[in-house]
Amino acid sequence: MIRTEKFHISSGRVAKAVLVYLLVILVSAVFAFPCVWLILSAFNAEGDLLTLEGFFPKSYSLDTFRRLFTEVNKYDYKRWFGNTLFVAAVSCAISTALVLAVSYTISRYRFKGRKSIMKATLLLGIFPNFMNMTALFVLMTQLHLINNLWGLILLYSSGAAMGFLVQKGFFDTIPSSIYDAAVLDGASDLRVFVSITLPLSKPMIVYTALTSFVWPWADFMLPSMLLVDKSTWTVAVGLNFLDDSEFSIFAAGALFVAVPIVALYIALSRYLIQGGSAGAVKE
Repeated sequence: MIRTEKFHISSGRVAKAVLVYLLVILVSAVFAFPCVWLILSAFNAEGDLLTLEGFFPKSYSLDTFRRLFTEVNKYDYKRWFGNTLFVAAVSCAISTALVLAVSYTISRYRFKGRKSIMKATLLLGIFPNFMNMTALFVLMTQLHLINNLWGLILLYSSGAAMGFLVQKGFFDTIPSSIYDAAVLDGASDLRVFVSITLPLSKPMIVYTALTSFVWPWADFMLPSMLLVDKSTWTVAVGLNFLDDSEFSIFAAGALFVAVPIVALYIALSRYLIQGGSAGAVKE
């Protein structure tokens, strides 16, 4: 009887595991199919979306990538990619510094209005970003920052500090006794932050930097609103202006711009998981 019961329990676990794996494979296939289709479309020799019969191209060619980087008068992809990298890198540096400073301040110190700030941040986070598009456009017009990459950087960086709650949760897990010992040894607040907090916060720094980099890298709404001249376009704006007859160019550009992000996520996935999980729960 004991052996039979173990066999039934083991069979049930196997059946459950099989169902879970089948479900995971099915969901993965659903999400992977558009990516595979986009990759194959980037090598489409015909290049026209309307000429596709079925889901996959009939013939493949590398000429799409050659045209993407050589036909500057039509696409200027190199400049678009450079603009995107500049905006994303500078916004990432400023945003990461602001978010870490704000989250550390909210976590470490107790002052009047602290809880009100956190409640207001949660409340403002409910509203979608497109609600303030008109106000942002008027503001950028008054500051003469339309068609200016620095205006785009200003918007990305100024709004980044609103997302400090995950980082605050991480800083809350650092024992206060470490800070107290440093203060007793004569360390200033800045020295405590730079020499103690930051070295202990490597996963959170990577998490913050990557999330701050991805938003301007892939965003379309703000660049399409602020950037008018073709020489200032980002990749998202430039690819959006391609028509159906140049779909393979669109796919190649989207594929190429996705490679750095995918590589960064794969290389730093360990820090992302540690940073996100540690900042989600307060011990």
